[in-house]
Amino acid sequence: MSKVGKKPVEIPQDVKIEDKDGVFVVSGPKGELFRKYPEKLLSLKIESDLATIIPVSKTEKANVNWGTYRSHLANMVKGVTEGWKKTLELVGVGYRAEVQGSDLVLTIGFSHPVKILCPEGITFKVEKSIITVEGIDKERVGETADKIRSARPPEPYKGKGIKYTDEIVRRKAGKAAKTQTA
Repeated sequence: MSKVGKKPVEIPQDVKIEDKDGVFVVSGPKGELFRKYPEKLLSLKIESDLATIIPVSKTEKANVNWGTYRSHLANMVKGVTEGWKKTLELVGVGYRAEVQGSDLVLTIGFSHPVKILCPEGITFKVEKSIITVEGIDKERVGETADKIRSARPPEPYKGKGIKYTDEIVRRKAGKAAKTQTA
C-alpha cells in the first residue's frame, strides 16, 4: 500500500481536473497541464473538492505507480495555481547573464557567449547575479534550471560557476595547502 497514494489531492476553487482517455487534464488560472497515466493500472475519482487516485488492480506495478501519479497530480495542481520557481546564482568575476527576447545569454568565461533557448511555458528573470526560472510544469522548470547549471557547474577549488541559491559547494584545499605540510 502506498502512503502517498492514499492521500487525496485538494482541488482549489479555480482549478478544474478532468480525466480524458488516460490523460490527466488540470487547468487553472496560470494555464493548463496534461499528463498521460496508465489507465489499466490506475483510475481517477473526483469528489467535490478532492481528487483521489485509486489502483484498478492489486499488482505490484499498480502500487508502484499509485504514489507517483498522485504526486504528479498534486504538482500539476500547484503549478496551475502558484507556479514553480528555481533560482540560480552566478559566482565568478566577469560572469554575467541577460535575457535577449525570451532566451538567456550567459557570459561565463568561455570564448563565446552561451545561449540557452527558452522552452515553451518557461520564463527567465535576471537580477544582478541571480537567475530565476519560472513556469507551471515542475519537470520542465527543473530540467531548464539544470541545463543552465550544467553550462558551468561550480568547481570545488574557487567555487566559481553556476549554482542553485540553496546549494552548498564543498571546497577543496588545492595544491598550495599540500606543499606547506611537507
